[in-house]
Order: sequence, then structure tokens, then C-alpha cells
Amino acid sequence: MGPDTIPFPGVRTRDATRPRPAVFRALGRDDPPATIELDGETFRLLEILKHDSWAATATYRSATRTAKCKFNRTQPVLLVPLGWLGRLLAAREAWFMDRLHGIPGIPEPLGGVRVGGRSVPHAVAHVWIEGRALAEGEWVDDRFFPALAAILRAVHHRGVAHVDLHKRENLLVDTAGRPHLIDYQISFGVAPGGVAARVFGGLLRMLQRCDEYHLLKHRLKHRPDQVRLSLHDLERMRPWWIRLHRCVAVPFRTTRRRLLTALRIRSATGHAFTEAFPEIAHRRAA
Repeated sequence: MGPDTIPFPGVRTRDATRPRPAVFRALGRDDPPATIELDGETFRLLEILKHDSWAATATYRSATRTAKCKFNRTQPVLLVPLGWLGRLLAAREAWFMDRLHGIPGIPEPLGGVRVGGRSVPHAVAHVWIEGRALAEGEWVDDRFFPALAAILRAVHHRGVAHVDLHKRENLLVDTAGRPHLIDYQISFGVAPGGVAARVFGGLLRMLQRCDEYHLLKHRLKHRPDQVRLSLHDLERMRPWWIRLHRCVAVPFRTTRRRLLTALRIRSATGHAFTEAFPEIAHRRAA
């Protein structure tokens, strides 16, 4: 089987798809830079993990450590500038990582990103976690979900809801089998006290209950022996706001998949791993 073949029945080979056009790439025709400066050190590019419409993410290595850097969108759409969006997304994620700094299982931030001595405000970086995303159907050890629940409680205690916990890609299993919770791009947080806490406190608690629901759902899928409910029981308990979100998110995801298929960025199946350059969480061995 050749290096460009995807070994799944009914899935086209990668040469049947084409690379994303610039408009569907966060940095347009550019890729992440070859070198960056973080925390007083120079880091060199190791690998591009993904480059989609929202961000280009890569790993970098210095003389002492490895970093993961995300470059948020700067590419315009139909002449509409979007650099402001990239700066906003980077600032939000940096704020959340700083707020959660020190919690075991949360990525350690590395401060501002610089290229050639100049600040890159649409980028955010943290120390690389050696491990992998939680795999479909993976059976983790007995300590994994109790430890993940403790991480989530600490996150909630600091006035933050993760919001994107339903994605397995945001749950990492390190080389020792321990959990890590990553990606705070769409998280929601409220500083304790003050007007914001009174106005948005109810929304924060609702989103935190969503986190708890999705954590329980992951636990049912990966360690059902630790939960007394069945998956069917959990689905019946699904909060109304999650049902409402699915009414919007599922059609949006389906439309997006069809568009990428029509443009031959993905094969007829629409699966992410059929792209010419799929993100690392969706890659398949050839």
C-alpha cells in the first residue's frame, strides 16, 4: 500500500482530494514560521499539527523544551479583514491559560510569541504535553477519570467553564496515562465578585453543568464499569440547552462537511482524515 493511500473501504485515496485553498486556511498561503521566540528562548519548527480555517497549530523545540503554538486566523474572507479575530481568539485563550495556571493537567503557558523580535498577537503557546488524544473506545486505567474530574472541579472553582469538553481531541492521555484538559479557545469565564459575576453567574453554572454532563458521557464510553447509568439513561437526562445547541451545531457541521466535499477538499465520505493534510488527531496510518 502506497504512502498516499488511506486503507479504508469506500474512502478515496488522498490524491483524489486537493489542499485547502487559502480562504480555508487560517494563515492563507503561509505556514507557521520556521522559528519563534518564547520565554526568552528560540524555538525551531518540528511539525505542523493542523492548519484549518480557524488556526494553524505546530510544535516547536528549543534547546531545553518543546512547545505547542497556535496561530489564529489572519486570512481575510472576501476582502473582509479578520486579523482582529485572530488577535481576539489568542488573547482569550491566553487569558484562560493564565487564569488556570498551576492546576495539574492544564497546559503551562509560555507567554507572548515573537517572530524575528516582533510580537505576534494572534498566536498563543504552551508547553507541549507528551501524549495523545483519547482514542475512540479506549479503555483508560482506573485513575484516569477520577483525576480528570478533579481537574474539572479545579477549573470550575476558578470561575471557568471549558465548554468544548464533548470533543475527545481535547482530552489528552500522557505517557504515564494521566489526563490533561486542553484547548480553551471557546471557554467561558467570570471573575469572582463584581457585576459580571452577578450578571453572568447563571450562564457560567449552566455551562459548567454541560462540562459535567460531557465528562460523564466520556466516562460511560471509556469506563462504563465506573458509572451506574447506561448511555441510554444519560441521553434521556441531556439538558435542554445541549439539545438546543445540537439543533444548530449538527446542521452546521453537516453543511460544512458537504461544502468541503463539493470543493474536493475531502473525499465523498466527508471524513476529516481524507483531507490532503488532515490535523494530527484525525490522521490514519498508511
